[in-house]
Parts: sequence; structure tokens; C-alpha cells
Amino acid sequence: MSNATQKKQISRRTFMASAAAVAAFTIVPRHVLGGPNYVAPSEKLNIAAIGAGGMGSSNLNAMSNENIVALCDVDFNRAAGSFKKYPKAKQYKDFRVMLEKQKDIDAVLVATPDHIHAVAAMAAIKADKHVYVQKPLTYTVKEARMLTEAAREHKVATQMGNQGHSGEGARLICEWVADGAIGDVKEVHCWTNRPVWPQGIGRPTDTPPVPSTLDWDLWLGPAPHRPYHPTYLPFNWRAWLDFGCGALGDMACHIMDAAFWSLKLKYPTSVQASVSARVDKGRGRVKNTETYPDASIVHYKFPAREGMSPVKVHWYDGGILPERPDELDPRRKLPQSGTIMVGENGSIMCDTYGGGPRIFPETKMKAYKRPAKTIARVNGSHEQNWIDACKGGPAACSNFDYSGPFTETVLLGNLAVRNPEKKLEWDGENIKVTNFDEANALVHRQYRQGWTL
Repeated sequence: MSNATQKKQISRRTFMASAAAVAAFTIVPRHVLGGPNYVAPSEKLNIAAIGAGGMGSSNLNAMSNENIVALCDVDFNRAAGSFKKYPKAKQYKDFRVMLEKQKDIDAVLVATPDHIHAVAAMAAIKADKHVYVQKPLTYTVKEARMLTEAAREHKVATQMGNQGHSGEGARLICEWVADGAIGDVKEVHCWTNRPVWPQGIGRPTDTPPVPSTLDWDLWLGPAPHRPYHPTYLPFNWRAWLDFGCGALGDMACHIMDAAFWSLKLKYPTSVQASVSARVDKGRGRVKNTETYPDASIVHYKFPAREGMSPVKVHWYDGGILPERPDELDPRRKLPQSGTIMVGENGSIMCDTYGGGPRIFPETKMKAYKRPAKTIARVNGSHEQNWIDACKGGPAACSNFDYSGPFTETVLLGNLAVRNPEKKLEWDGENIKVTNFDEANALVHRQYRQGWTL
């Protein structure tokens, strides 16, 4: 890199950091000058997307007031809509090539399948780019720890894409719990209707041709090689042990969030799971080593912390529900996905993203005097919260210092799902199962040659 190029990059980064500080002393509000969504060109971030179709296109819509300068996707057909919407953005299939070649990028969105999250995000962080990564933050427990530490070291702005963390409901729950609305919480139940894709199945045996628009080798990334098959993508990869994190990975970073935040949880001391029959539906009663089970229940135990009692958190998926509380109004239905926090003086129930929180029994809700709002509210979308952090504002609400340990806990549930009926004792500080060494092989994975953190 030439000295002139290096100075140009440093100058831009210095300007971006100082622009937010100057804005704090601006007398005339920016929205008065240019409308409520106006962003001055000199303040715009240069954003690149890794995974430009599907959820990535939705995230990009929320970032479209910035400069979308690069779009990377292993399937140009999947990304065609984003290519059309942002015609000035340079197009890539390999994010490593993009980060090497294009030096004007300030920030990177990662919206790929789970198994790519860590390698893509780490490459961006090491290039000193701010990163927004879809949930779950990573595919393995150790990857989450490594990303958290790397983001801290490189001092980049980060956000995990669990948008409910920017919502009002999760903040109300935190404030109500802190206010003692339901007393000491000792048990939490979280559930989802996922999976809504096929699980409990074996690997396909036919080998259809790879579509001309798809780079299958890049799609596999660090995962072990296998022949292409349309059953894996663009959506059903979540079911497959090599690529996705199942129902937990898809929904727990939403559903467990309000409890994790309000109860100040971090590392559990143990986790144990029971699962639906360990069979491959196509081959009879044999252990399925390809996909997650159709349904599972996971039990986490957390120690006492900050004046709060030890707490048990129970996860249910595949249509399994917790027992309906006697105190719940019979006219009120359980949501398809939601949380019940059981306190010594009542309970709180909320939906998938922490929304619509309600205390029950109903008489307690009606009598409850809500406390003052003490947690800062997010101005705009979850993506905008991250953009503001990139420009020198406060850390994004689901930055990796929060979402990293949270992801570790969520993914620890999958260690239990893959070792059912075994109570795994967990040493969170050292990222290690202490009583069943075979489970430690799943704390991280070996990457395919050519891929690394």
C-alpha cells in the first residue's frame, strides 16, 4: 500500500469518527435541513454486504441511506434483486477477494448461512471494518468468543441481527424485573414453532448439476465438502448439522433475549437435552448424524449473580410447549413462539421478540404502576443503531460484548442436543465441558483447507 493511499484511508476514518462529535454541537438539526431521513453525503458510510439476497436484502433496505459500495454473494441469481437496486455497487462472489481489492469499505453486513458467519466477520474485523452479523453470531461456541475478543481488540462497531433487542418490549421487561414487578425469578420457559423445514432426514444420494450462477465450493466455505443438492439451499440449510444451528440457532437469539438481558445471565453451569426419536426417517431406527431432530427440550442452569437467585431456563422446539400456567387468563393464548418468566410474585409473558409483555395473573397487571423508563431507547431500526455506532455514537445495543456471550449460551444448547440425556457441566470462562470430553469436539470445528479465522 502506498503512503498516499494509507494517508487517505486514515484521513477518512478520522473524519468519520469526528463527524459524530461535531454533530453534537450543531445548532440546526440535520432533519430540518434535509428531511427526517436525510444523511449528508459527507457522513455516509461505505457499506459492503456478504450475502446480498434473502435476509441480506432486507438488512440492506434498512441501510440504504448509506453508500452501498459492494455486494458479495456466491449465487448471483439469489442476489439479483440487490444487484438491480444498487447498480453502482461492485459485485463479488468471494468476500476474501472483495476485502482485499476494495479499500473504500467502512462497514460490512454478514447475512450468510450460519457456517460462514465467523470466517466472514473475522476477515472484516481484521481489515478494521465495522460489522453487522445476522443471528446466531456464529456456528460454534468458540467462534463467538473469538469474534468478541477480536472486535474488542480492533475497536470496531458491532451488532448481531437480533432486532428485538432494539425494541420497546425487551426494555420494558428489563425495567419491570429490576423494579421487582414479579419478585425473584427462578424459572424461565422459552419455546418456538421451529423447525418449519425438514429435519430428522438423511443425506440425499442423487447429485444434480450445480446451477450456473452458484459457486458451490464458496457456498460450502469452511464446511466439509459434499456434492451439491437443492435440498440445502437457499433456506433448508438450517436443518443440516454441517451448515446450520437448527431451531435454537434460528430463534433462540430472539426468544431468549429478554430473559438473558433482564436476568443478567452469562454462562450456564450445566445444560441437558432430550430430543425426539434419533432416527433417520428414510432408513428406519438408526442414529441420524446429518440433521437436527424434529423436536427438542433443553434445560440450562445458571448460578446466582448480582443479587439474583440461581435460575433454570427451559427451551422447547418442534411444537412442544411448556405447561400452561394456572394463573394465565384462559382467554389468552400462548403465542407460537414466546417466553414466560416465572417470579415469586407473578409471571411475565412475551412473544418472539420480547414484544407485548404482560404480567399475570391479570389482576397484578392491572394494579401494576409502571416504573420510569431507565434504559435508553433506540432511535430508528436495529441497523440504524449500528450505523450510529459506526459514526462514533454509543455502542450498538446488541454489540458483541453482549451478543457474543449470549450466542455462546444459545449454541451450548446444541452441544446438549447432539449428546441427548447427558448432563453437560460447563466451564464458561474456559469454554469447556468438564465431565464429558467427547462433547468438546463440538465446541469448535476443523475448517476445510483454505479457510481460517
